[in-house]
Amino acid sequence: MPARPLASETLQLIAAVQNALAERLGAQATVEERPLFGCHAFMVDGKLCLAVKGEDLLVRLPPFEHAAIAETPGVRELDPRGGMPGYFWVEPDGYATRLQWQRWIAGALAWNPQAKASPPRRQRRAVADPPQ
Repeated sequence: MPARPLASETLQLIAAVQNALAERLGAQATVEERPLFGCHAFMVDGKLCLAVKGEDLLVRLPPFEHAAIAETPGVRELDPRGGMPGYFWVEPDGYATRLQWQRWIAGALAWNPQAKASPPRRQRRAVADPPQ
């Protein structure tokens, strides 16, 4: 089944993240865009840095600041059970001003060099045809 087209708000947010990364990083870093967990993810130097889902912006920030960031209006934890410290959804009212937007982008990019990369995925073995 083909993927559903993205809403114009989602496309605008993706373009805004692309522009922000190009403006801040230039050619300094490797940025890969890919679908990840139903989001449009931005991997910076091989690590999840930012993502877009609908009108929400996912940011990866220092886990040791999790409690303080979780109290910010317009922000919710990726995992409300606390299983993903440092990952937050920022709703549109949380990034509505230029200052708010810059805070989230700058924070995610500042944390990215210290963030741990996910271990490489193992290649799946080819499944042999079952005997007949």
